[in-house]
Amino acid sequence: MDPVGLQLGNKNLWSCLVRLLTKDPEWLNAKMKFFLPNTDLDSRNETLDPEQRVILQLNKLHVQGSDAWQSFIHCVCMQLEVPLDLEVLLLSTFGCDDGFTSQLGAEGKSQPESQLHHGLKRPHQSCGSSPRRKQCKKQQLELAKKYLQLLRTSAQQRYRSQIPGSGQPHAFHQVYVPPILRRATASLDTPEGAIMGDLKVEDGADVSISDLFNTRVNKGPRVTVLLGKAGMGKTTLAHRLCQKWAEGHLNCFQALFLFEFRQLNLITRFLTPSELLFDLYPSPESDHDTVFQYLEKNADQVLLIFDGLDEALQPMGPDGPGPVLTLFSHLCNGTLLPGCRVMATSRPGKLPACLPAEAAMVHMLGFDGPRVEEYVNHFFSAQPLREGALVELQTNGRLRSLCAVPALCQVACLCLHHLLPDHAPGQSVALLPTMTQLYMQMVLALSPPGHLPTSSLLDLGEVALRGLETGKVIFYAKDIAPPLIAFGATHSLLTSFCVRTGPEHQQTGYSFTHLSLQEFLAALHLMASPKVNKDTLTQYVTLHSRWVQRTKARLGLSDHLPTFLAGLASCTCRPFLSHLAQGNEDCVGAKQAAVVQVLKKLATRKLTGPKVVELCHCVDETQEPELASLTAQSLPYQLPFHNFPLTCTDLATLTNILEHREAPIHLDFDGCPLEPHCPEALVGCGQIENLRLAGSKITARGISHLVKALPLCPQLKEVSFRDNQLSDQVVLNIVEVLPHLPRLRKLDLSSNSICVSTLLCLARVAVTCPTVRMLQAREADLIFLLSPPTETTAELQRAPDLQESDGQRKGAQSRSLTLRLQKCQLQVHDAEALIALLQEGPHLEEVDLSGNQLEDEGCRLMAEAASQLHITRKLDLSDNGLSVAGVHCVLRAMSACWTLAELHISLQHKTVIFMFAQEPEEQKGPQERAAFLDSLMLQMPSELPLSSRRMRLTHCGLQAKHLEQLCKALGGSCHLGHLHLDFSGNALGDEGAARLAQLLPGLGALQSLNLSENGLSLDAVLGLVRCFSTLQWLFRLDISFESQHILLRGDKTGRDIWATGSSPDFPAAAEFLGFRQRCIPRSLCLSECPLEPPSLTRLCATLKDCPGPLELQLSCKFLSDQSLETLLDCLPQLPQLSLLQLSQTGLSPKSPFLLANTLSLCPRVKKVDLRSLNHATLHFRSNEEEEGVCCGRFTGCSLSQEHVESFCWLLSKCKDLSQVDLSANLLGDSGLRCLLECLPQVPISGLLDLSHNSVSQESALYLVETLPSCPRVREASVNLGSEQSFRIHFSREDQAGKTLRLSECSFQPEHVSRLATGLSQSLQLTELTLTQCCLGQKQLAILLRLVGRPAGLFSLRDSTRHTEKLSFPRLEACALGFKKKRKKERKKVSEDTELRTKIN
Repeated sequence: MDPVGLQLGNKNLWSCLVRLLTKDPEWLNAKMKFFLPNTDLDSRNETLDPEQRVILQLNKLHVQGSDAWQSFIHCVCMQLEVPLDLEVLLLSTFGCDDGFTSQLGAEGKSQPESQLHHGLKRPHQSCGSSPRRKQCKKQQLELAKKYLQLLRTSAQQRYRSQIPGSGQPHAFHQVYVPPILRRATASLDTPEGAIMGDLKVEDGADVSISDLFNTRVNKGPRVTVLLGKAGMGKTTLAHRLCQKWAEGHLNCFQALFLFEFRQLNLITRFLTPSELLFDLYPSPESDHDTVFQYLEKNADQVLLIFDGLDEALQPMGPDGPGPVLTLFSHLCNGTLLPGCRVMATSRPGKLPACLPAEAAMVHMLGFDGPRVEEYVNHFFSAQPLREGALVELQTNGRLRSLCAVPALCQVACLCLHHLLPDHAPGQSVALLPTMTQLYMQMVLALSPPGHLPTSSLLDLGEVALRGLETGKVIFYAKDIAPPLIAFGATHSLLTSFCVRTGPEHQQTGYSFTHLSLQEFLAALHLMASPKVNKDTLTQYVTLHSRWVQRTKARLGLSDHLPTFLAGLASCTCRPFLSHLAQGNEDCVGAKQAAVVQVLKKLATRKLTGPKVVELCHCVDETQEPELASLTAQSLPYQLPFHNFPLTCTDLATLTNILEHREAPIHLDFDGCPLEPHCPEALVGCGQIENLRLAGSKITARGISHLVKALPLCPQLKEVSFRDNQLSDQVVLNIVEVLPHLPRLRKLDLSSNSICVSTLLCLARVAVTCPTVRMLQAREADLIFLLSPPTETTAELQRAPDLQESDGQRKGAQSRSLTLRLQKCQLQVHDAEALIALLQEGPHLEEVDLSGNQLEDEGCRLMAEAASQLHITRKLDLSDNGLSVAGVHCVLRAMSACWTLAELHISLQHKTVIFMFAQEPEEQKGPQERAAFLDSLMLQMPSELPLSSRRMRLTHCGLQAKHLEQLCKALGGSCHLGHLHLDFSGNALGDEGAARLAQLLPGLGALQSLNLSENGLSLDAVLGLVRCFSTLQWLFRLDISFESQHILLRGDKTGRDIWATGSSPDFPAAAEFLGFRQRCIPRSLCLSECPLEPPSLTRLCATLKDCPGPLELQLSCKFLSDQSLETLLDCLPQLPQLSLLQLSQTGLSPKSPFLLANTLSLCPRVKKVDLRSLNHATLHFRSNEEEEGVCCGRFTGCSLSQEHVESFCWLLSKCKDLSQVDLSANLLGDSGLRCLLECLPQVPISGLLDLSHNSVSQESALYLVETLPSCPRVREASVNLGSEQSFRIHFSREDQAGKTLRLSECSFQPEHVSRLATGLSQSLQLTELTLTQCCLGQKQLAILLRLVGRPAGLFSLRDSTRHTEKLSFPRLEACALGFKKKRKKERKKVSEDTELRTKIN
């Protein structure tokens, strides 16, 4: 034995190693050159015995130190076909520092560092520190070629075929089927680092591995992010790329480097790019700077793959991100190694903000059916096993959905390989129903037959749990006991690899085959280990959000742990767990019950969409129907799943839970990327009522699956495919399913960019499908609204095609369709096709073609076809490029349409709208129509039914030259009913107004004509007044000059049904018309107009020929006295005038006198009403009425004492005044005194109202004193309180008895004598009432004593409010013969005391 073998102290192990290496001398030579680049291998060694030559080479390698020796041992174990037991011994003996130092002793420890790698310059020693040697270009290229060849050779050796473990099929490590890859548009929110990637589907095509990188120079993004959920094969794909490159398939890259973040996280120092490449990968033989410069120069041919970006630690300290993430950021942004290609793999969720916005996003969507079948065909080499496995997958839907995840597909194949030889066909349904039991069967399959190593499984599970708790996925020999390493390696539960953190730091690392396996083993430990009680167990039963947070310094790795715990809580797993727990079945049962209890509590909580999915996975794994029912019933009606990816397995699990629900549910998958075969999971889910797939980027293949699945969801009422970038054919495929969905109410296909031809096909579907009641398309919007048919579902299924059947024709007659195709780029030929399509369809409630490109011809075609399309409400052709010339064509086309109710055309606002209304008598037969007309005879004219249409041609730029052609086009519309014509907002001007006045008689009876905003002058406006004499239908003319509001209207009741002639069905029409013309006044309202004398003179002259009665309403800011006089002077020229009104018009203080004078100058005036010098109204008698009394109201006119005499003089000229109202003026006591003095001259026969004139007790006393001089006064009342009333009532004859009522006059003692004097003089005063006039018992007694009157009856009533009863103890003594009469009934709060005295 050689000296090194003696030093190592293990003769057998050393001999095994020598024999192993002797079998592959070429591999050993390559490794010697790699580890000893400066050592010349002596050619004389070739003559030695092979074993001696191997020993010599090992001796040279061993003296280099522990790092080189351990690396070599790891290479032996990883790259050569080493028996498992020998590999474990080699790794445990020679593959760690402890084993090396303990056997070498102090001699190994004392070797200087300089001898570890003799002659090797480390990258950190040479890069940037040593002076560069001048080399020719050829030498530089040679060094680079050697390094690139070394890199490729290392990769080839790394991916050499591996021998399967015990009991494994040969294809276990060989099979590779690429998963579904979908390219997505990057949607990076850099400030927050949120990355989802909106799937951009292009004809449903998959992305191949070779298409992942666009290697054209300066084309496409440099950074590619591969997103996939756990188990989708991200790491496998990364290694597959390395293997393909090593085999020479990716020739576009000269160098390829693969880094795993789980290893990079172990590096705590900052790295340079050269250190990253040369420390963690084989180093160049010499001159590292030259090689790195070559890589920099050819960076576009360098590919860096970073696996597990979701595992990158981001401890944000004061210095920013960690060293590895900082280097990764610089590489992505091109700061370091500019031009290189970078690919990162990650689970979906929050990613670092360092990724550039233009990064290409690719989604890994797992396996579909064909890929699962392909994987099975490759996995099973034997034909019987392959066929049996395919049969099991076809019959077991749950297992088939689990196989959509590539990692689970591999596990399923391994389990089937183990089960199929010993079990009857179909056993997988019972043995592989859940993911947990799939892993359980895998453990059984990897274990020796008939022997389950329980203690090793639980101990390894404890290691797995400890790793999950600490965020650890890489373990070292110190973390795992050697027996467990041997156990894990023997059963393919552990993998080993070399962990490089630097040129001098490399050691063997171990990890579980897959992270989900680590979670499963941890779950086994929690459920079966006696070290864990149920309270500790329940702390792990939690629900994780799908949004993986990367901001913590420790990884969260327990995504599937709660699911595995729930799966192990199934009763099916109890025997397996009891065996692991050494038969302690009670403990296992208690833990299972505790897990189920926690899930019941979680099921009743309000959870977010991601947690609902996790809960459904957990509940489905338990296989507990009661728990599944509780979960299903607790879900809300609207269940949202927003912006996180969903797999077919997720939807299948959700569907399994919903099968236990009775009530309907609304599923919302907005923004959730779905795998193409996801819709298959919805088949038969009868609880789904609303299904939203907005923004789910579902592919054409997925749509085809969904079209097949939707008819099997009988309760479906609403489906949304918004923002899925569906192609035209896909959209047509979707609408084919409409007849098969009897309960569907809404189908949303918005934001999918379809062409015009496809839109017309959809319109045909809307016409022919009996359940569609509305199709709405507007730019990105595309929505079908449907209503349930009267037929049953079975009847609908018997006629599934879209061809018109008898039932559909019957439905077409009864239903009404709304068609809105707005801003869809329709042109004239499209309008022709649409008309032909709609003529065969049902009644149309609304057709909206606004925002298209129909222009004049298309609008004309639609207008001509409107009467044939059975449109019952609206046709909208707005914003279609209609011109002025096209307006004439549209009007002519619509002239014969009986159902047209309103047409609104505004070229400025791009509005063209037709409104329709069914005539009520159109539905009646001849007998019913005759009865209808007879009923009109029994109605008053105001009760006749309306029949009118509106033609609004506003803001069309119409000029005078267009009017003749327009009126010809409108002529056909006038005989169809009352016509409201609107020409507002045009450019007619004075010429147009004059021309229109000439053309209006030819249009027949109009209901209204609007000429507003046409730039008319005052002369043109006044010229329109002539229309009163030329148009019999004109009853009202409203003109607001400044605002250019001009409206000609007929009778407001709209009863001009027979104005153009007598109807044969209604012979009494002429009689009605004559009656109306005599009774209904015409009205002219002129406002905001400068009313100067010339204008008023011309206006009145024009109104002379106007038939009456006539109402004239004028309004302006201020009307001068001259203008008012001119107007009043013209009144006799207008015998037909019935009303003159000046509203909101400022008048001068002289106006009351001018208007009062009118009462005498114009005998037809019967009433003058002037209020506040702002509103004046004159009412006139008709010519048939006899002259009679008149009245005048002059309230609030600021009349004072100085105006009284002249005003009374004007009133005295009147023959008979029934009423004069001078209230609210400024008369005061003096003015009222003057007025009372003038009263005998004024012929008032009714009421004189002087209220609110600021009078006092003086006016009341003067009234008493004036009564004797006014014999026609029959009653006077004064209230000086808050009421402030002062009214005097007159009679035509002298009155023998007068009544005087004084209220709240507050008489003072000094007023008693004056009051008594006045009463003594007013001999005709028979009754005096004093109310709250402040006269006490003493004052009343004095008043009675002072009143001296002749014999007769005189009544004095004192009504005073007191809180106590009144008593007059001295009244009889003071009355001097007066007899008093006191009321017997007195109120508590008020008392009326009446004294009636008869003087003898």
